[in-house]
Amino acid sequence: MKRNIYVTRPALPPLNEFIPYLGKIWGSKILTNNGQFHRQLEEELCKFLGVKHISLFCNGTIALITALRALDISGEVITTPYSFVATSNALMWSGIRPAFADIEDKTFNMDPGKIEALITPRTTALLPVHIYGNPCDVNAIKKIADKHGLKVIYDASHAFGVRIGDNSVLNHGDMSVLSFHATKTFTTFEGGAIVCRDKKTKKKIDNLKNFGFTGETSVIASGINGKMNEIQAAFGLLYLKHVSSYMEKTKKIADVYRKKLRGITGVKIFDDLPGITYNHSFFPILIDKKAFGMSRNALYEKYKKNNIFCRRYFYPLISQLKPYEKIGSASTGKLPVAKKLSESVLCLPIYPELEAETIEKICTIAGGRK
Repeated sequence: MKRNIYVTRPALPPLNEFIPYLGKIWGSKILTNNGQFHRQLEEELCKFLGVKHISLFCNGTIALITALRALDISGEVITTPYSFVATSNALMWSGIRPAFADIEDKTFNMDPGKIEALITPRTTALLPVHIYGNPCDVNAIKKIADKHGLKVIYDASHAFGVRIGDNSVLNHGDMSVLSFHATKTFTTFEGGAIVCRDKKTKKKIDNLKNFGFTGETSVIASGINGKMNEIQAAFGLLYLKHVSSYMEKTKKIADVYRKKLRGITGVKIFDDLPGITYNHSFFPILIDKKAFGMSRNALYEKYKKNNIFCRRYFYPLISQLKPYEKIGSASTGKLPVAKKLSESVLCLPIYPELEAETIEKICTIAGGRK
């Protein structure tokens, strides 16, 4: 029986290490609502990530929706068409109209040079995404936001553990939102978090994710149920003990990919930028159909025939999906870089337990030798 190889999958810690956590949960009979492991995970993540305040959530999408509510964002928000659809869905669910800015071809991130042309009297915020863990141009974005009085929320779903110099990328903007989905660098099965700048804001976020309660009989806002339960938090505490070694392993895999794929005509690979600490959770390549002799889609299908399931992250663009295609800024003619990259990108499998034999097979297929 052939084993299927996917782009990413969690490296599960030994089951025997998780059992004691479950025993403590059963013994305490506290399953949710800011329990022991929930509080401990928030503390440990602040230390690990180098941030001051973090609020845990049941998933990253609810965290993003709550971040928008906590900052009272309305009207229009400028974001990227090159992301997972949850980024823009969170805006639409909040009654906010997205405006799509084109992206940079070196980082896949929102191009700061394309932002100001989209600003209108209804614009209240920017929602950039650190795609594949590549940090956005945070200084340029801050300059634009300050000039126009806009809030900045970073979708940092891909950016767990990423640093610019000695500083966590999560410390930029008004808030950063993380995803702890099973396919992410750090996972709590499902889960997410908001990183904010001060205690007052964290308190507001914590109230909003618990229906708006501030006391037993006091509700001050129309909040939501976004709480993380104790089993998720316990798994997160266990995973945190292993995540550094997992990131070291994926870095080594990325280095092997670069060595083996470099020089293949029509295949563009990306090197780490200097001064950045990456988590190496994605390995995108770009396929030049003319030079490579095969389209990206054809290579994608070739991998599938070999039980290797790569992903065309992100294709189609969010702006090409039905809920968004009629927005004026969604026209592909206004997003030439994003359109080109989405039609040529292929993310190869990368996760801690990816075997050397499989890596060799993936690179051999890309080289056209099999």
